[in-house]
Amino acid sequence: MNASTLLDGLNDKQLEAVTLPHQSALILAGAGSGKTRVLTTRIAWLIQTGQVSPLGLLAVTFTNKAAKEMLTRLTSMLPINTRGMWVGTFHGLCNRLLRAHHREAQLPATFQIFDTADQLSAIKRLMKAMNVDDEKYPPKQVMGYINSCKEEGLRAHAVEAYDAHSQRMREIFEEYDKQCQREGVVDFAELLLRCYELLSRDSTIRQHYQSRFKYILVDEFQDTNRLQYLWLKLLAGEQQASGRNCIFAVGDDDQSIYAFRGARVGNMRDFERDFAVQSIVKLEQNYRSYSNILDAANAIITHNRNRLGKNLWTAAGKGEPVRVYEAYNDIDEANFIVDEVKSLHAEGHGLGEVALLYRSNAQSRVLEHALFSANLPYRVYGGLRFFERAEIKHALAYMRLIANPHDDTALLRVINFPTRGIGARSLEQLQETARSQGGSLWQAALQAAGKGDAIKAKGIPGFVALVKQMQEEAIGITLPEVAELATGLSGLRTFYQSEKEGEDRIANLDELINAAVAFTNQEIGVQVDENGEVAQSLLTQFLTHASLEAGEHQAEAGREALQLMTVHAAKGLEFKVVFISGLEEGLCPHEQSLYEAAGLEEERRLMYVAVTRARQRLYLSYAQSRLLHGQVRYGIPSRFLDEIPDELIKRLNAKPVARSGYGQDYNAMPKVMSKTSQEQKSAMPWKIGQSVAHAKFGQGVVVSYEGNANDMRVQVNFGREGLKWLALEYAKLEAV
Repeated sequence: MNASTLLDGLNDKQLEAVTLPHQSALILAGAGSGKTRVLTTRIAWLIQTGQVSPLGLLAVTFTNKAAKEMLTRLTSMLPINTRGMWVGTFHGLCNRLLRAHHREAQLPATFQIFDTADQLSAIKRLMKAMNVDDEKYPPKQVMGYINSCKEEGLRAHAVEAYDAHSQRMREIFEEYDKQCQREGVVDFAELLLRCYELLSRDSTIRQHYQSRFKYILVDEFQDTNRLQYLWLKLLAGEQQASGRNCIFAVGDDDQSIYAFRGARVGNMRDFERDFAVQSIVKLEQNYRSYSNILDAANAIITHNRNRLGKNLWTAAGKGEPVRVYEAYNDIDEANFIVDEVKSLHAEGHGLGEVALLYRSNAQSRVLEHALFSANLPYRVYGGLRFFERAEIKHALAYMRLIANPHDDTALLRVINFPTRGIGARSLEQLQETARSQGGSLWQAALQAAGKGDAIKAKGIPGFVALVKQMQEEAIGITLPEVAELATGLSGLRTFYQSEKEGEDRIANLDELINAAVAFTNQEIGVQVDENGEVAQSLLTQFLTHASLEAGEHQAEAGREALQLMTVHAAKGLEFKVVFISGLEEGLCPHEQSLYEAAGLEEERRLMYVAVTRARQRLYLSYAQSRLLHGQVRYGIPSRFLDEIPDELIKRLNAKPVARSGYGQDYNAMPKVMSKTSQEQKSAMPWKIGQSVAHAKFGQGVVVSYEGNANDMRVQVNFGREGLKWLALEYAKLEAV
C-alpha cells in the first residue's frame, strides 16, 4: 500500500492530523470522529514515508485490547512485522523496560507483579506483623493510600504527615515498600513509579530511549494521571534547538470522566504549554450519531467553562428528536423503558443494539426487576447483576441467618466478614465438630461460644452474640427494617465506609432496603405468624425472590441481550438505541459533585459521554419520586435536561400518571383492604391521627392499619424515622 492509498477516505481534518510534520501536536478527537483510525494511520504514514522505523516509535494505549487492535490494523495496512514494536499500555511498556534493565532498577530478573488481590493480601500480612489495628486502618484504605501516593510520584519519605494517623499510614507505606523489595515483587502503581525513577536517575538509559523514540503517540490523553504525564515528558527529552521528541497526543477533554482514578484533565492544558504546541487539530465530524443527538450533546457540554472547545457535527442528517419521559416514580420509569424495549424489539431492533445507562450501579436494581418480570434477557456490562454483587450477598447472608441460623453456606460467608478474628483453624474446628456430631455449623458455634466470653464481640462468641441480637431485634419489625438491621448491625456499612471506593457499595446496600420495600408492597398478604415474627415468612419469600433473580434469566454467552451499564462503563461503546435513566438532581449530577471544585463539570462530561453513545435514538427519563434509603424521595429534573434546546426534544407525556407496575404505589404504603371491617375497627385500639410513642422510634402519629385481631399491623409516621409498619401485639405503643 503506497502513501496516497493509505490516506484514502480521510476527511480534511483527519488528513491534516495524520500528515503533520515533525512536531508535538494535540488532536482533539470528539466522540465517534475516527480517532483510532487517525492514530493508527499516523503510525503507518510515518513508517511508510521513512520518517521512522517500526521500532523507533512508542505508542501508548489505555487497554491491552486497544493495543492489539492497533497492531492488527497496522498489519493490514503495511507489510511489516509488528512483533517487536513498542505498542501497549503504560503498565505493559514499563514492565517491558524494567525487565530489560532489572539490575539498574534494583529488581530481580524474575520479579513478579502483584494484582489487586495479591497486593491487599500482602498489606494485611504486613499490618499483622506490625500489630496495626485493621479496624482503625482498614487494609483497603491503606492500599488506596499507597497507590494514590505512588500515582503522584511520591515515596513514603516524601509524603507529608499531619497527625498521628497519617504518620502511621506513612510508616505502613514505608514498611510495605521494604517488604516488596525483599520479596522481589511490584504492584501496578510501582511499575510506573519504578520505571520513572529509573529514567530520572540513570542518564545513560534515559538518553538511549530518548534517542530511540523520536515519535511518541498517546491515546486517550485526557485520562492520563500526573505520573504518566511526567513519564512521557522524560521520554520526550529536553526542549533544545535541535528539537525534542514529538508527542502526538490524541484525546477529548470533554470525555475526561475518571478523576476518581487519578485522571487529570489539566494534563492537556499543561501539554499545550510545556511542549509549546502549535498544532491543535480538532476532529469534529462525527460518524456515529444523527445531528439531533449531537446537537443535544454540544448544548450540554458548552456549559462547561474549562474546556479546549469543539463542536461535533455530522453529514448523516437530523434523525429523530431526543425523547424525554417524565415518570411517576422509579417503578413507572422502569416499566416505561421495558415497554419501549418491547416495541423496539417488535420493530426489528436487536436487544444487543439497545443500552440502558445509569449514573450509579445501585440504580440497576429496579431496572433489573422490571426486565426479569418481563422475561427480557439482559446482561450487566462491566459489572455484576444486583443480587450477585458481593456486598448484597453479604447482607443477604445475614438476613438468611436471621431467618435460619442453621444455613451453613450463609454462616461460612459472613462468620468472619467484616473480620472479627476468626481464622482458618477455628473454622476447621467448627466444621469438624459439626461433622462429628451430625449437626449444623451454628450448633457447633453455639457450643464453641459457650466456652468463651461473648461480651468481647470478637471471634466465634462475638459472632454468635451478633446473630442472636439480630434475631431478637428482627421480631416485630418490617422486612425493610430487617434489611436495614442486616446492613447496619452486621458492620457492613461501617466496613464499606472505610473503603476508598465504598460509596457505590453503600448505595447498593441502600438499594437492598428499597428492594425490600418494593417486595413488601407486592407481597402484602403475608400475615404475622403465631410466634409474632412479623418479617419471618415475608423474609423467607424475599430471600427466595433474591435467589431467583440472581440465578435465573441470566443471558447466556453469545445470546442476544439488552445491555445494562453505568455511564463510566459505557465510554468507548456505541448503540443504536440508548436509554439514560434517573436524570434528577442528586443522581445526575450526583449530589457529591456540588461540593467539589470541579465536580459539576465532570458530571456534565459524564452526561456528554452518555448522550454520545447513541447512534439513532436517544431516550432521557426521570422520576418525580424514587425510593432512597427505604424512604420516598421527591426529585426535580436534572439541570442537564434544561440545557438541551426544546426544538431537539420530543416530550412523550405531559403529565405523568401512575402506571401499573410490579407492585403497588409505594407513595401510599400498602393497605390490604380498601374497606375497614367492623372486626378490624373493634380490634384496633388506636385511632387514625392519634399520637403514640415507641421505645426505639420515638413519637409518631398513627396513619393506617391492616390485618385482623390476631395479626394486626399498624402504620406510624415517626417524623424523622419515617413511616414504619409495626406488629400491634409486639410494638408496645403508648399514648402520648
